[in-house]
Amino acid sequence: MDDRARIVVGVDGSECARAALEFALAEAARRDAELDAVSVVPTLEHWPVGFGMAAYSAAMPTLEQIISEVQQETRRFVDSVVAEQGEPAAGIGVRVQTLPGAAAAVLVDQAQGADLLVVGHRGRGGFASALLGSVSMHCVLHAPCPITIVRPAHPADEQSPPGTSST
Repeated sequence: MDDRARIVVGVDGSECARAALEFALAEAARRDAELDAVSVVPTLEHWPVGFGMAAYSAAMPTLEQIISEVQQETRRFVDSVVAEQGEPAAGIGVRVQTLPGAAAAVLVDQAQGADLLVVGHRGRGGFASALLGSVSMHCVLHAPCPITIVRPAHPADEQSPPGTSST
């Protein structure tokens, strides 16, 4: 049985996710921990548009195809951030997983048995996340381990809701 610490980080390609991954890499190096980078593909019941989709279903890729594409994109994203961080991040083996479901629920599930869950302050959701609920807030309320929410180094990197300014 491996007694190494395990850190789970949520990634979606956003600047906040980049900051979270950078933090998680540094923390994994400090703790000599395993690092799981998790991206999530919403299943049809989690898509914001459901009505009228039957007409387009023949042209839509399968969930498996979407997961495969997102997995490849996530791997490229993670590899890019690891390369930018240099040593000691280069010595950390990062397991990349892309799973179907609701982002918050998947991250909480993947954090079972972890020593730390790391998420960005805000992901790709932008204004919609304010209306639908926040992944980071859900994780704070339900995570089975300590959680760190990371803001980007430059607040202007965060997505601003439409009609607002970041000044």
